[in-house]
Amino acid sequence: MTQNQPGSGPTALRILLGSQLRKLREAKNVTREEAGHLIRGSESKISRMELGRVGFKERDVADLLTLYGVVDHQARSAVLDLVATANEPGWWHRFNDVLPTWFQAFVGLEEAAARIRTYEVQFVPGLLQTKEYARAVVTAGAAGIGAEEIARRVDLRLERQRMFDRPDGPVFWAVIDEAALRRPIGGAEVMRAQIEHLIDLMRQPNITIQVMPFSFGGHSAEGGAFSILRFPDSDLPDVVYVEQLASALYLDKREDVDRYTEVMERLCAVSTTPDETIELLRTIADEF
Repeated sequence: MTQNQPGSGPTALRILLGSQLRKLREAKNVTREEAGHLIRGSESKISRMELGRVGFKERDVADLLTLYGVVDHQARSAVLDLVATANEPGWWHRFNDVLPTWFQAFVGLEEAAARIRTYEVQFVPGLLQTKEYARAVVTAGAAGIGAEEIARRVDLRLERQRMFDRPDGPVFWAVIDEAALRRPIGGAEVMRAQIEHLIDLMRQPNITIQVMPFSFGGHSAEGGAFSILRFPDSDLPDVVYVEQLASALYLDKREDVDRYTEVMERLCAVSTTPDETIELLRTIADEF
């Protein structure tokens, strides 16, 4: 695998490797506690490894493969080669100075996803923002932060958008609350350019934008913004991402994902169609 393929970024590879180790452990009826003891760790360490939330030491994986009865040289080599690739840093690591630890996993998952569905209440989704709009958003929430760091955060946001330039880039489906489109972030000129940018983006076959209009009233997603990420490898579960003020939730339990997926389906059903979206966006742009 290469990092230019969807589902092959280091974050996704860690999840895939962890899933393989979990299946091997369960097939041998080995407990997490027993596996943790073997690698001089704890049950929680094994849990984090199997969820792909930590890096892997080759020695630990080799010891676990032995415990799980994987003795064939070719089979062992395939897994150990995956360890090396999964531990390679992603492109976003050069932004570690401005990237919160709780957000790093999301950037990795986003890079690896085949489909991203998002609902946004307050802002235009980051992957759809212009440079000027992104700067206004970052500046508004960056009290006491210098101009250089603000510029780095904006650069990170724009770098994330480069996934759409790949021939195998993800399908992106956004539902944006009308309030986010009418909130004058950065002033009228910035907003008008941002709205026109959204209209341009809708010409791309892998980007769909809908608007949850004021006129609809209350709806099923009043709890706030969220994203659902799906990956091309069937061993990788869908992940729901819910961002908070200084942390984030990553939900991958089937019942949680199903609940958010149902809400997203309801949102899409009552939001504007693509043609209606363009008409509304043009109206809002003219008002700005």
